[in-house]
Amino acid sequence: MRQTLVSVVALAVAATVAPARAADLKPALVYGEGGKFDKSFNEAAYQGAEKFKAETGIEYRDFEPMADAQGEQAIRNFASRGFNPVVAVSFVWTSAMQKVAAEYPDTKFVIVDGVVDLPNVSSVVYKEHEGSYLVGLLAGMASKTGKVGFVGGMDVPLIRKFSCGYKQGARAAKADITVLQNMTGTTGAAWRDPVRGGELTKNQIDQGADVVFAAAGATGLGVLQTAADNGKLSIGVDSNQNFLHPGSVLTSMIKRVDLTVFNAYSEFRSGAFAAGTHALGVKEGGVDYAVDDNNKSLLTPQMTAAVEKAKADIVSGAVVVHDYMSDNSCPD
Repeated sequence: MRQTLVSVVALAVAATVAPARAADLKPALVYGEGGKFDKSFNEAAYQGAEKFKAETGIEYRDFEPMADAQGEQAIRNFASRGFNPVVAVSFVWTSAMQKVAAEYPDTKFVIVDGVVDLPNVSSVVYKEHEGSYLVGLLAGMASKTGKVGFVGGMDVPLIRKFSCGYKQGARAAKADITVLQNMTGTTGAAWRDPVRGGELTKNQIDQGADVVFAAAGATGLGVLQTAADNGKLSIGVDSNQNFLHPGSVLTSMIKRVDLTVFNAYSEFRSGAFAAGTHALGVKEGGVDYAVDDNNKSLLTPQMTAAVEKAKADIVSGAVVVHDYMSDNSCPD
């Protein structure tokens, strides 16, 4: 598994801004809803900030919003107190970032999973459909029942992007496979409801699913636990979650939010902050599948060969994974 990520500065073509002085560096981080230690998306951001602190000795400040209004308040509060750059992770903060960044044009901002078209904002998005295709292919190959499941968090186009990529991968493995899908809810609470995640997973298992992919933040912890309790396989998301239930988590769809945060601070420090929109997929090392000592026994040589070929085909363009967010639809 590739562990490097093409830096944001390498992806920028002409959208650079004036270099910042290292003395101006005062990093801040605003998490998405679901909690800092969700073992998934937010925790990946935290790990990136911690890596930067460990390597540079530079402290950062962070905030865990528990409601939508708190996110905007936190972003504005950090900017007003001279924090720079301010990184906010989650599409939920897109409108808040749009407003606050316009109010503080001399502050540099980074938003993850959202796009804000301002000269002082770097927008980092991912090709989650590509990473989900890879784990869907593995799920389809691992399934013995011909049925696999997907449990999403908040029912939004971004999470349907995960589910659509997953379905395409599963059907690349078995054309007639059944993909059961459920979303946890329609509000931010959907990211932090592991009990409900477990209930949805049990329902899918009762319908015959023997592999279930969770793309639901902290809610996914209930998915992974329930799959393990019932002798089924699960798939983690965003961070490498294989260690949570060794031998039960088939793989994890890694989304390198950690390196995005690390690079944001590092590039600002070196005067290389790059505004604009940067999309990171398999080719850029932004998404991948995870293999380690906790799950390698679950992946047969045939599965590994197939998923590595799929990666190469995505990079070359031989395989094009449909992006749900391009037209709000998923191929049957």
